[in-house]
Amino acid sequence: MTKFSVYIGIDWANDKHDVCVQVANSSARKFEVIKHSPKSINEWITSLHKQYKGQIAVAIELSKGPIVYALQKFDFITIHPVNTSMLAQYRKAFSPSGAKDDPTDAELALDLMLRYPNKIKALKMDSESVRKLTYLVEQRRKLVDDKRRFSNRLIITLKEYYPHLLDWFSHRGSGIFCDFITRWPNLQKLKRARADTLKKFFGSYPGRTAAYSVKRIQSISEAEPLTLDNAVIESHQLLAVALANQLLVAVKVIKVFDREISELFNALPDAELYKSLPGTGPCLAPRLLVAIGENRSRFNSASEIQMYAVIAPVTVRSGQKSWIHWRYQCSKFTRQSFIEWATKSIRQSYWAEIYYQQQREKGNTHQAAVRSLAFKWIRIIYRCWKTKEPYNEAKYLKALSDRNSPLLFKEKAC
Repeated sequence: MTKFSVYIGIDWANDKHDVCVQVANSSARKFEVIKHSPKSINEWITSLHKQYKGQIAVAIELSKGPIVYALQKFDFITIHPVNTSMLAQYRKAFSPSGAKDDPTDAELALDLMLRYPNKIKALKMDSESVRKLTYLVEQRRKLVDDKRRFSNRLIITLKEYYPHLLDWFSHRGSGIFCDFITRWPNLQKLKRARADTLKKFFGSYPGRTAAYSVKRIQSISEAEPLTLDNAVIESHQLLAVALANQLLVAVKVIKVFDREISELFNALPDAELYKSLPGTGPCLAPRLLVAIGENRSRFNSASEIQMYAVIAPVTVRSGQKSWIHWRYQCSKFTRQSFIEWATKSIRQSYWAEIYYQQQREKGNTHQAAVRSLAFKWIRIIYRCWKTKEPYNEAKYLKALSDRNSPLLFKEKAC
């Protein structure tokens, strides 16, 4: 076990950080306020290390963020993330009135680290490649959310004055859709375009776009305006063009992220393991990798991953009452990754489709059935992860057959 010369609790904020410092073998505590700037943080931690030497333990409510990144560059600092909910309940135990103060929270974080070392564990860093991949897949997901938001707003705007485009284009996030809007932002302008110009426009895009050009051109010639009110048309077309440009930028940036993620992911030793899982694809395989990580000692059982991924339900018992509810205070991105993967696997895995159908036959909703499937998948991925062996569908089906699993034999009976 690492021995520390100084223990620190930090309550972080945007502009300043309240800290509580306790030197080893002493019960005295000192409170300070550190300005949030690289220079102030560096000077404070360097001065502390010169004074007491040795390793420094820091308890904070974050596992990532500016203050964490600022401290990670010092090899003599070990960060101990404290769960926000745990700290809130600990504060409530000592302050039933609900009183809260930043210095007090810093001290409580320090208390938790010192009193419950088995619960407040040190933050273990993944390799630089895995950490970079983690940031990339999370940022990509936010860009996808932005793209969806822009697309939905654009659809609503077009319905107000130019709904024809929604019939002519099925993919509302494509480059051709956005370019068409910016070039012909209203039906009146589109009607003035020659058939050859439209045909050339459609033909400049790859894929099956050209095959639909004749039908689209015919529809354009027959189209009638929804409204002739210039107040409606001119105001809404400005918004439509703005949203189309934002959507186009989001689409292009997502492609850049996809290339970076693919290159980084394929260079990692665990890449083949996650690519072997049915339904992962180029988007979900990297997300599952960063969710579980590369440190094989991080999880000691499949149930630990199930709880970490927020797939395992919570059972509450009190007296003669017992109920089960959804897990709270979780990483929604991690949970989302496993749920989306389980959904994709239904059409890619023989047994997964059977299992999903059995859950639906029991009366479970789609979401409940998918969560149950994800719960089962995590047991399999844990085994593959521990043994470093890619998933083999035939091998797993044989194992189910050898133990006469009702998952398969019920299907045979039908």
